Order: sequence, then C-alpha cells, then structure tokens
Amino acid sequence: MPSVAVKLYSVFFKLLLKHRLQSRMQMEEDGSSAAAFSDGFGITSRPEESTAPANPSFGPDGVATKDIHIDPHTSLSLRIFLTDPSLRSAVEPHRSPDLGRRNSYGGFPAEAAPPLDYARRCSYHAPGSAHGNGNGAAAITYQGYLPSVVDAHYRVGRSKKLPVVIQFHGGGFIAGSNTSNANDLFCRRIAKLCDAIVISVGYRLAPESRYPAAFEDGLKVLHWLGKQAKLAECRISMGAKGGGIDDVRKTQIVDTFGASAVEPWLASHGDPSRCVLLGVSCGANIADYVARKAVDFGKLIEPVKVVAQVLMYPFFIGSIPTHSEIKLANSYFYDKSLCVLAWKLFLPEDEFSLDHPAANPLVPGRGPPLKCMPPTLTVVAEHDWMRDRAIAYSEELRKVNVDAPVLEYKDAVHEFATLDMLLNTPQAQACAEDISIWMKKYISIRGHEFSY
Repeated sequence: MPSVAVKLYSVFFKLLLKHRLQSRMQMEEDGSSAAAFSDGFGITSRPEESTAPANPSFGPDGVATKDIHIDPHTSLSLRIFLTDPSLRSAVEPHRSPDLGRRNSYGGFPAEAAPPLDYARRCSYHAPGSAHGNGNGAAAITYQGYLPSVVDAHYRVGRSKKLPVVIQFHGGGFIAGSNTSNANDLFCRRIAKLCDAIVISVGYRLAPESRYPAAFEDGLKVLHWLGKQAKLAECRISMGAKGGGIDDVRKTQIVDTFGASAVEPWLASHGDPSRCVLLGVSCGANIADYVARKAVDFGKLIEPVKVVAQVLMYPFFIGSIPTHSEIKLANSYFYDKSLCVLAWKLFLPEDEFSLDHPAANPLVPGRGPPLKCMPPTLTVVAEHDWMRDRAIAYSEELRKVNVDAPVLEYKDAVHEFATLDMLLNTPQAQACAEDISIWMKKYISIRGHEFSY
C-alpha cells in the first residue's frame, strides 16, 4: 500500500483539485470564463502552477532548455530539452582539446572557448551604456547554446543525430504546464536516459479552450516538426559555404522563404524520422490521437515518422465501468468523480459523453485500423481506477500484432512517476528507466538492438 505520507498528500490534493474544478465550473455557469477567450487564443498554464525557468546553457545535469511559441494565432508553446552535444559526440570538427571542461554554470572557461562554428553566441543591445550602437546601447552576449545551422551538413557523420520525443503533460485538460517544476524535471530525466531531444507541448487548457483545442495543438506540433525538417534541409542545401556573391544571394533567397525561422537545436541535432510520442495522463489521450492522425497524414508530415508511443496511465473512461473503475473509484489523487467533472469542463456541452472518442479508446470507428498504430507501451498503476481500460486498449492492439506491452507498477498511484511529490522516489526513477529501455528498441539508429 502507498505510504502514510502519500495518503495524506492525496487527501489535500483532492480537496484542492475539487475546489479548482468547482470554481471553474461555476465560472462557466456564470459565463465569465470562456467568453473572455472567445478568440481561441486560450491559455497553457494556471497562476497556481509553479514553473521552472528555461535555461539555454548546459547546467550541471547536462541539459539545456528553451521556450518558443510556434503559432501566432494561439498560445501554443514548446519547451525544448537538449542534452549537451559535447558529452555525446565522439568527434567534433575543430574541437579544442579543452572543450570538455565546463564551469559550474555550464559555460566554457575563457581559455577553452570553442570556435564559433561549434557554439555561436549572438548579441543584442540594451540601453544604459555608451559602448553600444551610438544611441547609448551596450552589447550583451546571449549565453545560451546556439549551433550553426548552415554548418550542420558536415556534422551528420561526426555528431550523431538524436531522436525526437514529443511529450504531453498531464492535468486533466484543465491544469498542468509544460514548464512546471515537475514536468521540467521529468523531461530532463527522459532526455538524458533516452539520449533524445524532448519537446514538451504547452497545449491550450479547458474550459477556456475545450475539445478539440488540445488535440489540434498536438497535431500542429507534428506539422511544425515536419516543416522544421524541410526548412533545415533547404538551408543546408542552399546555405552559403564559400562566402561568394552567389552564396550570399542563395542565403538571402532562403531567408526570404522563411528558412531564417529554422529552430537551430532541432536542425543541428534532431532526427524527426525517429519520433516518439509520450503522453502523461490526459496527455496520453492527446498522444494517442496524434498517433492515429499521423497514420492518416502519411506523406503530409514527411520526413517525420512516429515510430512508437508511450501512454503513461492514460486518462481513459467509458460509460460501462470496468472492474477497477468500480473497485477503485475513490482512489488516490484523482478519484473518478473529479475526473468526470474534468471531462465535463473539457468536452463541449453538446458533445459530453463518457464514450466520446477522446475519452474511450474502445469505441468503434475511432480512427484508422488498430493494426496501423505504432508500437505502444502502456504504463499503469495498481491503485489507479483507470488501469483496466488502459490494459484493455493494449490488449486490442496486441490482437492485431502491434507491439503493445503493459508495465504495471505495484503499490503505485496515478501519476506516480510524474507528480511533484513522487518524482524522486525509486519507483518513479525506475519507471523512466523502463520507458527508455523499451523506447530504444525503436529509436536506435542500428535497428532493434535493444529488447525489453
């Protein structure tokens, strides 16, 4: 059984969650919430969420982060997690003998500074000094990691490309954040264990943005990743290499067509042909939806290829209750009554049903044939009322020969591997390691050299 501390924390957690859900339901009934965001811009985090600031320098854990917005019409945001390339590359071009040495802030010692083509720095000007541009602006150096995009073509054979993990956080569609302390730590752990670039999605939340907003945001990220790959390839093939007039003109043409918007971390280090979807709780519902749509899109998202997905205690439900939904209805942290209320806030009123395709993975006609789905790892917890339906979905996938194992953790509760209080427990760390072992079957560049 869970510890006494977990049980006490669960009681206070559910009281707070119930208060938040009821408050938002009351706001909906009063017409004072969603109407304020009728333009669809929406929100991606709540004031009560404690967040971790992005740090584009490689810290003590060897992971750098940055936040970007990719859709001017909504609040859709991404946090990108990148592991230190100098720690994973066997050989780097023009590498200084002292390049591996770092100071405590993740930067390079002055005497061991790398060449500009390895870790370029850009500068901007801020008011307040006479050492600037003549208008009293001083040059300030951006200390984050900024690789050369144009030079990425000659690094392919020397610095391995990394798979891309698209992660969707939990929170019942009405809370949570891709920049929260807990989610930030979890994504750092996955990035290091899997040696992958992790893209955590800050999708729009309900009730300000109801279904299908969060699901559409997941699809936008997949399309954005495909466009990024095409822009990077365009810039590599047309970018200036010799420095002549023709090369400069080529670069100007590419920039005119938008290649200047290429994301440098992805362009230099990402391999979108090895893309994994990872969803936590309600994020697993989004991941599964995106995986199904990726089958339909086919060549539209090339070169992106979803090679696998991981569903961590998915937020599934249905009108006919399973054994666990009856026996564990009042389970820890997220009991069934609170989750039904969250679904009422997420689904449009005229579409509310516990058998909605977004809620119940077992309803017929939900998407493409299950045999077309990518390999799917499902993580479930013993004391989670949602476990049986997740297991049943995995069984349906296995019936059509999809690799769909289930990892069940004893004495575990919903979100045992991602909740702030439980993140540093041995069980949470073991779960992340188990996920990375299975995932490497499909992201290894040498084929299925790993097995679980």
